[in-house]
Amino acid sequence: MAMAALALLEDIANGRIRRERVFRDHNDFLAQDDDWLISRFRFPRAVLLELCAELGPNLERETMRSHAIPVPLQVLTTLGFLATGSFQRELADRSGISQSSLSRAMPVVWDGIIRMSARYIRFPYDAFDQPNIKMQFAAIAGFPNVIGAIDCTHIAIKAPSEEEFAYVNRKHFHSINVQIICDAQMRLTNIVARWPGSTHDSYILTNSMVGMRLQAGRVRDGWLLGDRGYPLKTWLLTPLTNPQTDRERRYNNAHSRTRSVVERVIGQLKCRWRCLDRTGGMLLYRPDKVCRIVLACGVLHNVAHRHGIPLGEVAAPPDDPDPGPIYVQPNQQAVHARQHVIATI
Repeated sequence: MAMAALALLEDIANGRIRRERVFRDHNDFLAQDDDWLISRFRFPRAVLLELCAELGPNLERETMRSHAIPVPLQVLTTLGFLATGSFQRELADRSGISQSSLSRAMPVVWDGIIRMSARYIRFPYDAFDQPNIKMQFAAIAGFPNVIGAIDCTHIAIKAPSEEEFAYVNRKHFHSINVQIICDAQMRLTNIVARWPGSTHDSYILTNSMVGMRLQAGRVRDGWLLGDRGYPLKTWLLTPLTNPQTDRERRYNNAHSRTRSVVERVIGQLKCRWRCLDRTGGMLLYRPDKVCRIVLACGVLHNVAHRHGIPLGEVAAPPDDPDPGPIYVQPNQQAVHARQHVIATI
């Protein structure tokens, strides 16, 4: 009764189009081995079952036909889209359902995944959560007191019908600029997906919940590491623009090595969920839908991480910091904090 999830996966792999619209028992695809399932859906059988069980109550609903789209099919088709970025029509044909049904089903699945975010994505505001995170960051290059690495990445979209110019980024394509903060174990601790591509990285941080709470002193002993696109803060350390001494060069080197974890996270996110990667084209949805897709992928990144699902070696994207904001004189506390690290690293 659950649709031909097996056929969906076979067709994604082999490029066949399944014309008949016949629902099969979902045990068909569960009988496949985990390597095969991971290659198509990014998750092994046990995790797929967990996701179907958790999302099921929101996905089971009546339709005008005799049967609703089975929950496993809704979940698998959505994961297949996120993993490959395939067009809806192609996925619908391969799944044996109509494009309109798929178009209605996928946003419900995205939203269900987003509702899981409170359990999977948490920023370490509390001192109780910070010691292990600081220790793991320090193990990379000896940089002390780090509670997160931050960067932004652009997700390509089609030109929107409203305020089109606001979405053109500095690389001259339309995008959503997405803020990512992670820990040393490559878990997302914050993701912000709501700003047009022309928005500066530092503006996104300043207007994010994390940025406002850190600025208000929510964390007393710890800082983020950001690139030159961010202003120096007591809670955000940046590299020196022109290091002059050996100590300053050591500081910049340790900063770069430690912060690079967020670049690798972005690489993993786009490699596992190819719909986010510009090499596969652009997302052909309104900006608000693209933001929901990005948030869902962020939650799924941490789900995969929690279950230790392998991805293979992923190259970090090249470091390409947003040009710094209009110069603002950093306060002396921020300068002192950075100088203290330079003196002790």
